[in-house]
Amino acid sequence: MMATDLYTLNSVLGATIEEQVVRTLNLIRSTWDSSGKYALYSFVRQPQTFPDVRLRKATGDDTILGLELKGWYLLAKETEPSLRFQTTASACAEQDLIVVVPWVLSNVISGAPMLFEPWIESARYAAEFRNYHWQHLRQAASDTAIVVPSGIGPYPVKADQIGDRPASDVGGNFGRLARTGIMEEYIRKLDEISLCGIKAEFWRQFLKSFQESTTDAQARAAIERLRKRVLADGTPSARSESALRILVELETLLNE
Repeated sequence: MMATDLYTLNSVLGATIEEQVVRTLNLIRSTWDSSGKYALYSFVRQPQTFPDVRLRKATGDDTILGLELKGWYLLAKETEPSLRFQTTASACAEQDLIVVVPWVLSNVISGAPMLFEPWIESARYAAEFRNYHWQHLRQAASDTAIVVPSGIGPYPVKADQIGDRPASDVGGNFGRLARTGIMEEYIRKLDEISLCGIKAEFWRQFLKSFQESTTDAQARAAIERLRKRVLADGTPSARSESALRILVELETLLNE
């Protein structure tokens, strides 16, 4: 798999993440329902409508809460999640949550998906803050009005039009939560995570060096820059040795 192919995995893994979250939450029922009070309820996935997951009664439509799940490939080219959340605030029940799940491959460029601590926020608050940022904090010269759908309540059906629509959005940025600053501290924390002995932000910079048009010379230069960052730490460790082995393997691939 080419380095550029890594960026396409997020959409493929999105549904898998949703399924695994539902499965895991139901498996750890004793943790969130130790008294058995919600024995008739279980987490159920409902694709293509908001929210992605509902804690719902087995019979009927009684729902306790909803989860809107978003996957985020931690080493994506952009330094922030590109996910969009455009759901209107009135479609979010007070207890609904938006959950962003970051992931990488266990060996950075290969292996199984590995998940990290998610970012969790009230879905209603996120929707309200998104609109407030769009209208009052961006200091945009364009029209900042937002068309909000009427008659929408929590747990809408698939046919309901539940998205807020900006009057002007030439760049298509409305709904990009990360650009509102609401996730800033969380993103900064994840940038410091060590992956095979190298900070996530350094891996991201390294992978950005590889495009379909990247020459062997450019690839070798990127590998050497990353090697220097590993060695600059000065303290040998199992993780740093693992990182250096990965770089050697990459060089081997270039030589083939």
